[in-house]
Amino acid sequence: MSTVARLMCFGDSLTWGWRPVEGGAPAARYGETERWTRLLGERLGVEIVEEGLNGRTTDLDDPGDERLNGARHLPAALASHLPLDTVVLMLGTNDAKACFARSALEIAAGMATLLGQVARSSGGVGSVYPAPKALVVAPPPLGAIAHPWFEALFAGGHAKVAALAPLYASLADFSGVAFFDAGRAMRTDGLDGIHFSLENNVALADALAEQIAGLRPP
Repeated sequence: MSTVARLMCFGDSLTWGWRPVEGGAPAARYGETERWTRLLGERLGVEIVEEGLNGRTTDLDDPGDERLNGARHLPAALASHLPLDTVVLMLGTNDAKACFARSALEIAAGMATLLGQVARSSGGVGSVYPAPKALVVAPPPLGAIAHPWFEALFAGGHAKVAALAPLYASLADFSGVAFFDAGRAMRTDGLDGIHFSLENNVALADALAEQIAGLRPP
């Protein structure tokens, strides 16, 4: 069994488990035995805290929903779930929406905000636990977007999401934290071109399990 005791996965719909359907209609969630987060827990033999939310950004206020700013929620989530060994941060896809007009570098700066919050989370609220380690995960590039609404939302987003991996890698190196490029393990090939297929969930769980196991002390 891994020495990782409890691991929190903080992300957007890719972490929540959005199951894409024909026509782009609101989708149900992948099941307990299908989501990459749950599969990761099985492979590592650890407890997984799932903190995924559809539409979540790194640190942007979404004009349509005040709940979606990741930086507004992460500090409370960390304090609530301590003790944690590791926090997996996989965000940035929603920051690439056309309405935000954000560059890839600005998205990476949003991820840097989250890393700072993790680093400052020791003690929680009235507790003695240290801050967890962080693992920055660059989301995989977008696929061929199937629905006109999603295509409008993410106009210009393909290039921005594809540019996140090298920026996140540099940020992680500068911050002294671990990094993983999800695009090296799988492509986004769900029906809508944005979300994961069943096979994507398995591939990501396998790759992350190997990555996290490699972070264990000798």
